[in-house]
Amino acid sequence: MGLTADQLKTSIDALAAIEPAFAAALARAGYPAPRLRDRGYETLLRTIVGQQVSVAAAQSIWNKLEAGLGELTDPQAIAGASDEALRAAGLSRQKASYARSLADEVTSGRLDLHNLPADDEEAIAALTHIKGIGRWSAEIYLLFAEGRPDIWPAGDLAVQIEIGRILGHAERPSEKLLRSWSEPWSPHRGAAAIFAWHHYKIDMEVI
Repeated sequence: MGLTADQLKTSIDALAAIEPAFAAALARAGYPAPRLRDRGYETLLRTIVGQQVSVAAAQSIWNKLEAGLGELTDPQAIAGASDEALRAAGLSRQKASYARSLADEVTSGRLDLHNLPADDEEAIAALTHIKGIGRWSAEIYLLFAEGRPDIWPAGDLAVQIEIGRILGHAERPSEKLLRSWSEPWSPHRGAAAIFAWHHYKIDMEVI
């Protein structure tokens, strides 16, 4: 599971002590709610199913997959399904190949989602070996499902926009610049990302 409310509060308080702009933003927006996902295969499969479609569309596809294939927590359900069955549930040919890649990595034992490397970069490398799982998806999984405190999805557009706003910059920072800025925030950068999404949502409601 991801960072708990108490862990988020502790880390965000630490960030506010390090960076006054975070303290001001915290006074405006308050603490974010936790973002928690289950560790394991099902969460990554949901990530693949949900790529580039709405939440409602992703749930519809998931429901059809379950109706056609049965329990999706078992990767054998995807591994043993025909291409026609996956397409009938709404998976594109590309997403079907991604789902099969994930199922194959898990069933072969090459990927053990309950024993990923302790080093964050090594864990990201293990996850991005799956077709269809890029760095951003790997980072989100490690943050939301494993609660790794220093995961920093600096390539996320909303994080870039909102950290730029919080720090008072007129232009959106690049991923490289954002990684440089964030070095003093370690090991609390996961909370910084969750706070940035929370602050972004508040800003969108105000505009």
